[in-house]
Amino acid sequence: MQKISVPPPGCRRSSVLLFLVWVSFLFYAGIALFTSGFLLTRLELTNHSSCQEPPGPGPLPWRRQGEPGACWMASRFSRVVLVLIDALRFDFAQPQHSHIPGKPSVSLPFLGKLGSLQRILEIQPHHARLYQSKADPPTTTMQRLKALTTGSLPTFIDAGSNFASYAIVEDNLIKQLTSAGRRVVFMGDDTWKDLFPGAFSQAFFFPSFNVRDLHTVDNGILEHLYPTMDSGEWDALIAHFLGVDHCGHKHGPHHPEMAKKLSQMDQVIQGVVERLKNDTLLVVIGDHGMTKSGDHGGDSELEISAALFLYSPTALFHRAPPEEPEVVPQINLVPTLALLLGLPIPFGNIGEVMTELFSEAEDFQPHSSALAQASALHLNAQQVSRFLHTYSAAAQDLQVEELHRLHNLFSKASADYQRLLQSPQRAEAALQTVIAELQQFLRGVRAMCIDSWARFSLVRMAGGAALLAAGCFLCLLISQWATSPDFYPCPLLLVPMAWGLVGVIVFVGLLATTELKLDPVVLGFVALMGSLLHFLWKAWADWGSKRPLATLLPTPGPVLFLLFIRFAALFSDSFVVAEARATRFLLCSLILLLLAQLHWEGKLLPPKPLTVPRLGFSSPAGPPQQNGMHALGLGVGLLLCIRLAGLFHRCPEETPACHSSPWLSPLASMVGGQAKNLWYGACVGALVALSAAVRLWLHRYGNLKSPEPPVLFVRWGLPLMVLGTAAYWALASGADEAPPRLRALVAGASVVLPRAVAALAASGLLLLLWRPVTVLAEATMGVPRTRTVLTPFSGLPTSQADLDYVVLQIYRQMQEEFRGRLERTKCHGPLTLAACRLGNVYSATMVMALTLLAFPLLLLHAERISLVFLLLFLQSFLLLHLLAAGIPISAPGPFTVPWQAVSAWALMATQTFYSTGHQPVFPTIHWHAAFVGFPEGHGSCTWLPALLVGANTFASHLLFAVGCPLLLFWPFLCESQGSQKRRQPPRKEAEARAGPEEEEEPLMEMRLQNKPHHFNVALLQLGLQYLFVLGIQILACALAASILRRHLMVWKVFAPKFIFEAMGFVVSSVGLFLGLFLVMRVDCAVSSWYRQLVLAQHR
Repeated sequence: MQKISVPPPGCRRSSVLLFLVWVSFLFYAGIALFTSGFLLTRLELTNHSSCQEPPGPGPLPWRRQGEPGACWMASRFSRVVLVLIDALRFDFAQPQHSHIPGKPSVSLPFLGKLGSLQRILEIQPHHARLYQSKADPPTTTMQRLKALTTGSLPTFIDAGSNFASYAIVEDNLIKQLTSAGRRVVFMGDDTWKDLFPGAFSQAFFFPSFNVRDLHTVDNGILEHLYPTMDSGEWDALIAHFLGVDHCGHKHGPHHPEMAKKLSQMDQVIQGVVERLKNDTLLVVIGDHGMTKSGDHGGDSELEISAALFLYSPTALFHRAPPEEPEVVPQINLVPTLALLLGLPIPFGNIGEVMTELFSEAEDFQPHSSALAQASALHLNAQQVSRFLHTYSAAAQDLQVEELHRLHNLFSKASADYQRLLQSPQRAEAALQTVIAELQQFLRGVRAMCIDSWARFSLVRMAGGAALLAAGCFLCLLISQWATSPDFYPCPLLLVPMAWGLVGVIVFVGLLATTELKLDPVVLGFVALMGSLLHFLWKAWADWGSKRPLATLLPTPGPVLFLLFIRFAALFSDSFVVAEARATRFLLCSLILLLLAQLHWEGKLLPPKPLTVPRLGFSSPAGPPQQNGMHALGLGVGLLLCIRLAGLFHRCPEETPACHSSPWLSPLASMVGGQAKNLWYGACVGALVALSAAVRLWLHRYGNLKSPEPPVLFVRWGLPLMVLGTAAYWALASGADEAPPRLRALVAGASVVLPRAVAALAASGLLLLLWRPVTVLAEATMGVPRTRTVLTPFSGLPTSQADLDYVVLQIYRQMQEEFRGRLERTKCHGPLTLAACRLGNVYSATMVMALTLLAFPLLLLHAERISLVFLLLFLQSFLLLHLLAAGIPISAPGPFTVPWQAVSAWALMATQTFYSTGHQPVFPTIHWHAAFVGFPEGHGSCTWLPALLVGANTFASHLLFAVGCPLLLFWPFLCESQGSQKRRQPPRKEAEARAGPEEEEEPLMEMRLQNKPHHFNVALLQLGLQYLFVLGIQILACALAASILRRHLMVWKVFAPKFIFEAMGFVVSSVGLFLGLFLVMRVDCAVSSWYRQLVLAQHR
């Protein structure tokens, strides 16, 4: 039994949470301000090309004056069929046996499946050509479609709109076709519907986001493709197949399903070729490639390498194809198709025409092949020069010197071309020189645009970094001030709000007097910096008083050195790429440091037995040597768990020698049935072990005896969640093997089961918020002297007020005994109301919340990640016990959490992020999580799939942030490990015989409840420490991206790392708020429960 006391009034709990929200808002504003200066899109021009406006001065030699429909160049084809096979990597079009010199020939499942391409190239070498097209990163579908129709380069930030596409405002091929009165028919990926609304004369759109569906889109296209071709009611036919891309996402390129899908595409190409007429050009192209795991979005060689195949029933080329396919930029297709179809080149195109297709002229005047190529290139160069002139006048992000050099180069090449047209003797050598000059100009423009279209606003970047640095400094400063005895968090919120309001008023006044434009981002920056003035002034005053630095800022010693190493490592692309291993190394180093610190303090292996009482209780029964060995065992077990979690890893694409763990793939991708069953059993075993461990932990502390609704839910709801998750995994891993008559049932269960598990988890969390106190109230019968007396203090009365309170309690008890309760005490004594299991009232609620939160997050991952989640909980348990062994607890307060504990907790969150198969790059995002419970997609809804994918990506950040308060509670919880019977004062022999000695529970977490001021300050300090550790990481990423903004790897490594770190910070801060809110909800419920219990006893 445990004596309970009514806590005295203290500072409002809400002020702590609100202050942490304000500090986080500082970081949010810094991230937003830095992002607005770092990730900017290029200026999109709305100008359009037209036949009535030639791209430049001079005659158009191939244009037939007065001919209807004639444009910049006479059309060579009147129709085009564009077969876009999503993710058609270049080597997918290779023959069966790919031989690399010096290495034996290999046979891969995807090789040789497009045999029709090779047959056409062999039989009709002058009618077809295979190219290796290079896509510009990012290799996401929407970006590639924009490039394939506009001829422009996508910018980095546009990758975020891949699944929320918007209409293209730049000039493009589809607009030019419709403006020329051509009938454009589309079928396939519904992304085109958003990019080109109302542009098609006929369209058949199919949902594209469900990457698990390999056949719906492709079969829908085949249903309409051949009838549409036979009808002849079209001028441009576009068919966008998605099966190959979805197969890569679901199974990877080396799965047998990929061979089947490529064979189906081969039959499609054969059918289209058979229906082509002489005036039709066939284009088969992949928008991008895919990695070895089937993903895309980055700029690795496999991702940017795509196949491009051109064919016509009439001869296209005057020579046979080269032995090795030519490598061409993907955007070169845009100007080539425009001129071949007799259309103007889109205004913003920076691609270069493929001169090989202009070797023969179909004009009434004879021209050589070289002159035909020069004419096409000159039109192309005039269009690009016009675009550069217009763009440079509207934007200032192009390099001035390089722009001037390219202008001179174009002027010279154009003058040489005009002289050749006027010369009666057109020398072949002179034509080749002009061709080389024009190609040099076009390629120089493309290179300049690639280098220049990363526009940076250095002022905004500096302001964002300054806000992030100020936020880190504030967290460090307040966390140290919180330890002073005169610190009160209540006024912390009002002071920054007042200073921030003053800053806004002053800034708006300056803008009004200078008539400058109001920028909301800059206004927010001024407000936040104004709110910091109070703290900066106080820090400066303390610094001016020449106080020691240690009293101003905390000095965690070696931990600060480890944080500095992590901060500096984020400036190296090599360390960012290898961050998974670096994080494990730092975490292991920190654990060894904790063990060394315990040994240094004599808590690990002391030289002789010591009997120092802890927290007012007698020392543990076992000798300190055993406790030291226990701590050593915790450290060794923690290191072993970290090593096991490292077995689940995904290799970065920059380390080709590394091999990703096969355990990260879903069970459905496994071919062997026996191995799949064994892994399924291991995954279900991990679920059962996790559930059983939580139940055993609650049972050990007696929480399972509580009749509260959350405890009842843990008893019965948690097994149902385990059963539902296991059943869903069984269906997901064997859905393709289900009998046809059961497939409808399996599909329905695949929808119901994950939603049911998520609903159960949500119900359990709501029950925790409603009744968060897992306390057992018992009515016991005993002799009057054993009755519990409620006191607002611990121990004996120390003042006259305390003595008066006790006397009043005893007097009320005597009144109750003389007012009619004699019948209840005749045999067993008076009724006593006591509270049991209050010692872990906070941690029990936190553990239950984390368990309920883990199950829906686990559903969003592959089945074998359940082993990582089990290791996650085991690692957390071991780390908490190890940290508790070295955290001294002061009974009167204040309560603090050491920096090494917070740093280790944050490092473990990062380590788990990598162990769940994630990397801070876009190609490794687990898009399949969006379809858990929604196999048919989400329709027009975009927030729900984004939420599911985000929860999958940042699950570790969320779990560790919500569980962060356990760092404060666990040392108090460990009191019970060595608790014994509390020593009672000497009693008479008759009293000893009358009743047994009462066994007291240790106070444990109730020490916090009895000290509300110290409790609130401890929560504030813990939150600030965690935000500081996270803020240091996002500050390092921002500074690295800023300083290295012209680095070769900025868009490949540093920019994605900054984005992932920023999103991780937002998720972690929100998780921290949720965890602290749950703690405060428990605290309010305990206080309310106290009051009800006191009133019940007084009655």
